[in-house]
Amino acid sequence: QVQLVESGGGLVQAGGSLRLSCAASGRTFSSYAMGWFRQVPGKEREFVAAIRWSGDSTVYADSVEGRFTISRDNAKNTGYLEMNSLKPKDTTVYYCAARTGPWLTTRGELYDYWGQGTQVTVSS
Repeated sequence: QVQLVESGGGLVQAGGSLRLSCAASGRTFSSYAMGWFRQVPGKEREFVAAIRWSGDSTVYADSVEGRFTISRDNAKNTGYLEMNSLKPKDTTVYYCAARTGPWLTTRGELYDYWGQGTQVTVSS
């Protein structure tokens, strides 16, 4: 069992940056692959980025490639999503998720644990 708590969301102007954090507690964080997803109310959950448990492999959605960077610090039991060049369409709630095992995936249904989400609002 692992508990995830996101932080770092907020209001930013278009073109600005935010850094989301995902603090994990419970079992060893390094045992889990990690992902970030986002979901607009009434719409399907959207994959954003994922990282292997060792941090040596990442994958991104096309919509954020080149603007967002996923990383993790297993010593601190924390994952991160650095978001640059933010656009109004990036506005929504962002969730981190953990999946038992090393392999990353873009499929949300394969993640075992989820945080409560953090709101990101990008003004134009």
